[in-house]
Amino acid sequence: MSTLTSRSLALLVEGWRATAPGAAYVALADRIRLLILDGRIALGTRLPAERELAASLTVSRTTVTAAYTQLREAGYLHSVRGSGSVARLPRVPRSEVSAVGALIDLSKATLPALPTLGETAALAAEQLPAYLSGSGFDPVGLPVLRQALADRYSARGLATSPDQIMVTLGAQHAISLIARTLLSRGDRALVEAPSYPHAFEALRHAGARLVPVSVSTGDGWDERMLADTIQRTSPSLGYLMPDFHNPTGQSMPAEMRERVLALAERHGTTLIADETIGELNIDRAESLLPFAAYTSGTPPILVGSVGKTVWGGVRIGWIRAERSVIHRLVRARSAGDLGTPLLEQLLVTELLRDYDSILELRRQQLLAGRNHLTALLAEHLPEWEVPTVNGGITLWVNLGQPVSSRLTLAARNEGLQIAAGPLFGLDGAFERFLRIPFSYAPADTEQAVTALARAWGAIGRYPIAEGHPLSAVV
Repeated sequence: MSTLTSRSLALLVEGWRATAPGAAYVALADRIRLLILDGRIALGTRLPAERELAASLTVSRTTVTAAYTQLREAGYLHSVRGSGSVARLPRVPRSEVSAVGALIDLSKATLPALPTLGETAALAAEQLPAYLSGSGFDPVGLPVLRQALADRYSARGLATSPDQIMVTLGAQHAISLIARTLLSRGDRALVEAPSYPHAFEALRHAGARLVPVSVSTGDGWDERMLADTIQRTSPSLGYLMPDFHNPTGQSMPAEMRERVLALAERHGTTLIADETIGELNIDRAESLLPFAAYTSGTPPILVGSVGKTVWGGVRIGWIRAERSVIHRLVRARSAGDLGTPLLEQLLVTELLRDYDSILELRRQQLLAGRNHLTALLAEHLPEWEVPTVNGGITLWVNLGQPVSSRLTLAARNEGLQIAAGPLFGLDGAFERFLRIPFSYAPADTEQAVTALARAWGAIGRYPIAEGHPLSAVV
C-alpha cells in the first residue's frame, strides 16, 4: 500500500482554502475528493495522519478531522484503527444505478467502438484454431501481426522489420515496461507539461525523478527550455507526444524533431514517442513522418496502440525499437505478464488490412465533433479561450481563472464528470485549464457544455479577488 506524505498532499491541495466559499473543512474535503475522483490520489493510497496534515496546511487538527470525517461518511475514505485512512470510491447501491448511469463521463478522451468491430472479431475467431496447438503464451507478438505493423511503418516512411516490433497489452503497458526496463531508481526522466497523467505514474513507479518542459496551445514546445533541460539534467529517458499532443493537440514541426533527436543522442537520452493519437489527423496540411524517421542515428522508441483508433476495449499496443532494445524488453516482460492474448492480436491483424479506411472514418467523426464543440463553447462560454487544433481528440481550454478544480466539482453536481487541468501537470499546475474531448456523440457533447455553463455560473458567484496569489497560477 502506498502512502501519501503530508507535504505531498499539501502541494496537491494548494489553493483549496482561498478559492472555495464556506467552511474550511468542507473546502478541504471537496479538494481531496476531487483528487481521488480524477486519480491524482490513487485508490488504496494511505493519506497522512490528521495531525501531520494539519501542521503542513497550518490549520487546526479539528479542520482536518472534520474533512476526513466528511470524506469517510461519503465513502471516499476507509479508516482502520492503526492503519490510517485509505482512499477509495463510494459503493453505489443497486437502487441508485439508474441515476448514476445518467452521469455524462468526459473524463476519458476516447472514441466509440468501430461499428464493424464485431464482424471483424468473428473473422479473427475463425483463424484461432490454427494457433491452439501452441502454449498460448506470446511475450513478443504473433509474427503475422508484427509483420503487419512493420509494413505499416514502412509505408508511412520509416523502414521497419518485424524483429523491431514487440506487441503489448496496450500503450500504457508498453510505457510501463519501457520505464521499468530502462530506468534505474533516481534517474531523471524528461516529460512534457501538460501531458498524459498515466505516463507520469509509470515513470514515477519506475523510480524516475520527473523534469518537465512546457507545451502550450499557442507556441507548442518551448524548444529553448527543452534544450536547456536536456543539457542541464541529462535525463536517462524522455517521454514525448510529438503528434496531436494530449491534451494541447499540438504537433512538433519536422525541423524541431531533427534538432531534438540530435540533442537527445548527444546527451545519451533515450526518447519515447507516444504515437497512440499520431494518426488521428483531421485537417493538418503538413505531412509528417513517424518520429523515428527524423534521425540517422540511434532512433527513439515508438509506442502505438489501437485504443484510440479502434476501441479502448481492444487491449493491443506495440513498441517499435532497435532489436537490442526489443530483446531487453522481452526478457524483462515476464516479471509483469506472460504475453498478449492471441485472439485480440488476430483481430488487430484483420483491422490493419484496411486501416486507412478506419482512419478516414475517425477523421470525419472528429472533424464534426471538433466543430460542434467549438461552436457550442463559443455560444455558451464565449469568455473561454478555445484553441484551434487540427488533429487529436481534445481541446485544452483556457478558463481565464485558476478554478479548474472548483469547476470540475461543480460540474459533477450538474451530472458531468470531467478531468481537471491539474491532472495533466505536476504539483497542482494548470488550474486555468480544462481538457474537453470532442470525440463523444453530439447529444452528449451538448449536455456536457450545458452542464459546464451551469457549473461556471455557480462558481462565478465566488470570484477570486483581484491580486490574489492564485491569479498567477498556470
